[in-house]
Amino acid sequence: MTDTNEDLLVRFQKALRNYDHAASEQCARDLLDRGAAPTRLATTLTETLGTIGDEFAQGAIFLPELVLAARAGQSAMSVVEKALAASSERMESRGMIVIGTVKGDVHDIGKNIISTLFFAAGFEVKDLGTNVSPEVFVEAVKTHQPDVLAMSALLTTTMSQQRTVIRELESAKVRDGLKVIVGGAPVTAEFAAEIGADGYGDNAFDAVDLVKAFVDEAEVKTT
Repeated sequence: MTDTNEDLLVRFQKALRNYDHAASEQCARDLLDRGAAPTRLATTLTETLGTIGDEFAQGAIFLPELVLAARAGQSAMSVVEKALAASSERMESRGMIVIGTVKGDVHDIGKNIISTLFFAAGFEVKDLGTNVSPEVFVEAVKTHQPDVLAMSALLTTTMSQQRTVIRELESAKVRDGLKVIVGGAPVTAEFAAEIGADGYGDNAFDAVDLVKAFVDEAEVKTT
């Protein structure tokens, strides 16, 4: 018996729930090949990742599982985002976030988890990757005009790059109206305030809540 699209959607959810990145990506490709709407896949993806995130917050799963879930989510996300970009369909977005790990730092686990949770929360995410120079951050802000720029630094030797990026944003005159948040193991709320960031996330969920608050505040100001 040939699987229906509904059967494949169930398999897609199971692959995500099993943290199987290869199966998650393949299910997404199979569904698109079968004519499934990219928005349907995106909704399934965000809902499933949101549930996994809630389970982590409640202590039902632990950090290793969350890391694996983020990997599976990103594998599927890359397929779904390309399909959305190529189609006339659009997901309702809460806002745009540009994120990256600063120059000299190649750690990506924390960034990947937060990127996945941002996507699950309904944000459009432009992930610049790791070892991102100040110039690339500035150019991404000019190009995408995000609501929020999120920077990660996992080393004491690279956290100063967050300050440099903010200074470069100011020099390029693209800092006004842009919310900048920073995070990473050595980063503190005090350091964030010192370098002129708008906020600091102690963990991935704090970062998501912070960005939601920024967006809600901006909506109130425009109504």
